[in-house]
Amino acid sequence: MPGMKMLVFGGTGRTGQVVCRTAKTAGWQVCAPAHADCPLEDTDAVSDAVLQSDADAVVNCAAISGLEACLDDPLHAHLVNAVAPAAMALACRHTGARFVHLSTDYVLDGRRAGLKNESAKCKPASVYGESKREGEMQVTEALPTALILRVSWVCGNPAKPSFVESTLIKALRGEPLAAIADKYSLPTDAEDIARAIMALLPTAACGVYHVCATGEPASWHTCARLALEYAVEAHALPAMPELAPQLLKNATFFREVRPPHTAMDNAALQAAGVPMPTVQETIRRVCRRLLKNNLLLN
Repeated sequence: MPGMKMLVFGGTGRTGQVVCRTAKTAGWQVCAPAHADCPLEDTDAVSDAVLQSDADAVVNCAAISGLEACLDDPLHAHLVNAVAPAAMALACRHTGARFVHLSTDYVLDGRRAGLKNESAKCKPASVYGESKREGEMQVTEALPTALILRVSWVCGNPAKPSFVESTLIKALRGEPLAAIADKYSLPTDAEDIARAIMALLPTAACGVYHVCATGEPASWHTCARLALEYAVEAHALPAMPELAPQLLKNATFFREVRPPHTAMDNAALQAAGVPMPTVQETIRRVCRRLLKNNLLLN
């Protein structure tokens, strides 16, 4: 929408960078305040940023997403992941701006296997998940017309490598490889998040949508294997390296609970006119982008 203004919170993050770039390419005027200029812990600053922006759309990509960081400082997680989005939504209610808030699959009850749709039970297992669920509820209460996009295992920004890109980088450096094999979800390419936002903004769509790859639940190990297979196919690796499977119960480097089954059904998003790639297509695109950007030796 040429000439329209977009305010993006978290514009320097893995997803925010891609959203800003995509919106600018589409002709939007984009403003992405730095944390120093608008601390998300400061509700008044957040509200003022929206009220003074004259934005047609406000997109919140910001979050405290590290599970251990949230565990160590629950109050900070609550302020950034719940209170700040609510302040954004309430300010948008006053200005009439469209509001898009990014959430996570970690709000879901992850005890049972299978795909979860938007009406599935929410029972977060971590402080992070609890704070994000609280954010969803507060945003909905403040602004029922808000769009809440749940994403999972975000990847696809070479400047901010995810576990998918990190696995490929380690393989190219000849480092030992391992991945969790008993935690299941579906990856989300950051470019698909940006595409979904741009497609839904002009519509009357509101409420929760699941934004992720299409297919059956996949483990971190499966996604890592797909990345390595693509690298071999692209001749970036001479042969398939060993990829050791790990179990969540043995992952002592995690101090906070990771729900094992949070794969999301994206049928509602696709019915709204936003097609999503398969897991295999997502991983291939992400790895191709990383290799093309030549960031592997940095």
